[in-house]
Amino acid sequence: MQNKYWEHFHHIADIGVRGVGKTPEEAFEQAALALTAVITDIESVLPETKLTVHCEADDQELLFADWLNAVLYEMDIRKMLFSRYQVLIHDNILEAEIFGEKTDPHKHAPAVEIKGATYTSLKVKKNKRGQWIAQCIVDV
Repeated sequence: MQNKYWEHFHHIADIGVRGVGKTPEEAFEQAALALTAVITDIESVLPETKLTVHCEADDQELLFADWLNAVLYEMDIRKMLFSRYQVLIHDNILEAEIFGEKTDPHKHAPAVEIKGATYTSLKVKKNKRGQWIAQCIVDV
């Protein structure tokens, strides 16, 4: 069994992103990789520029949606893609460092534009195997 990974899951009109890890931080990081993988091949994105992200919310699920939307915001305003995420969470406050590069349409061949993370299928929980799962549907 892998300790951490990301995956997409089926939704009628949009795409589900899910991160799994030993901690909520790892699950959030993996879900952000799943987010990037909706847009492009993660392996094509060099982690050459570092940015910081700060989010606060009333609970972990809202924090997760805010986190993904903050990553999307940075992608949009800076015209960047990210391939590495380091997340710290304390008392529903998230501090992260995200690493990526400017989007190059020829190199990254963006497949879709993500409009935002939604509350549909939104979950942050520990499963029976003790793994943390963070997931939601993203609007494409």
